[in-house]
Amino acid sequence: MAIIHPFKGWLPKPEHADEVACVPYDVINTEEAAKLAKGKPNSFLHVIRPEIDLPDGTPLYDDAVYEKGAENLKNLLGSELYSQDQKHSIYIYQMETENHSQTGVFTCASVQDYDNDVILKHELTRPDKEDDRTRHILTQSAHAEPVMLTFRDTADITFHIERLTLTQPPLIEHEGEGGVIHRIWKTDKTIDFVEGFSKIPKLYVADGHHRCKSASRVAEKLRAETGAHAGESEFEYFPVVLFPMDQMRILPYNRVIKEVSDETFSELANRFNAKKTDQKEPSEKGFVNIYYKSEWWSLKLPEPVDNNIVSTLDVARLQNSILEPLFGIKNPRTDENINFVGGIRGTEELENLVNSGKYDLAISMYPTSIQELIEVSDQGELMPPKSTWFEPKIKSGLIIHIF
Repeated sequence: MAIIHPFKGWLPKPEHADEVACVPYDVINTEEAAKLAKGKPNSFLHVIRPEIDLPDGTPLYDDAVYEKGAENLKNLLGSELYSQDQKHSIYIYQMETENHSQTGVFTCASVQDYDNDVILKHELTRPDKEDDRTRHILTQSAHAEPVMLTFRDTADITFHIERLTLTQPPLIEHEGEGGVIHRIWKTDKTIDFVEGFSKIPKLYVADGHHRCKSASRVAEKLRAETGAHAGESEFEYFPVVLFPMDQMRILPYNRVIKEVSDETFSELANRFNAKKTDQKEPSEKGFVNIYYKSEWWSLKLPEPVDNNIVSTLDVARLQNSILEPLFGIKNPRTDENINFVGGIRGTEELENLVNSGKYDLAISMYPTSIQELIEVSDQGELMPPKSTWFEPKIKSGLIIHIF
């Protein structure tokens, strides 16, 4: 059963939330971070993307990057912008757009639950990214950004969330990119939530596999250094937002290919009976739409090679039937001929990337469902890389966990 851990969060004072809140580190690159942080000295990007404050050309994994991040965090928390709660609290975090809303519990999860598969994964982590996040956490003595988890909701947990959100105004309300409204409530009466989640058998990683793994590695290292027992120290817990799975919104994770010859495209179109279309997005599972030389095409993916849940995913069917046999892409994680575009950027971004000459071909995907993610996780399987894009994204800098 799941363990949650109320904590004394560091939050910006409400009037400063707009100054500090920023997008997560892993949805932008260094250049994009620098542009977003320009003229914003208090943006939390200076903590999670500290290379933007160092000379151009500084290696991303240089010691100076981690030291700068720790320095920037210390300066922010030592300023008048932030204050720490004096009691262990549970936070409610809501994201609302014009046509979507999701409300979850912002708390800490247990490294033990991650290590013991109470928190289930669906994605393979990369050692270099693990190393990077682990160093950031250790150098800052903080988990600066939360992980997005999902769970099968209960009437009990829903009741406790609504009892707070329907009777009190939010502590913080911030309008982010794309008009997403982010709201935070707080309570130091935490026992109902702790008991409620103690009845939840499994939690599922939605977004943030590397942060989970890095939190586990940090706890293992500090346990060895301090002689502490598992579960007794604050570094044994890492911040998460737990959203009910029926509220989760997954967008497609699209693909772009750098080099495709006319001959290869003709073979693709003929083999899969591709049809020209005015539609830029597939209308159902099992189909993809392809953009090549200013035209959109639709094609049906071959049936899965077997009944394994992973084989039935569109991203797996695409990989097995097109990317590897036709484009020679055996490992999409490392092959330089492929790149990935989150669905929030839309099909217009796919057209722009191809029309600009940066890529020859774009593939518009049908989104993976939350039910598919849960089934893959429950069976102990792993999804192909870049299978899901959760939207909206949790803002960074609004609640920080220090250990």
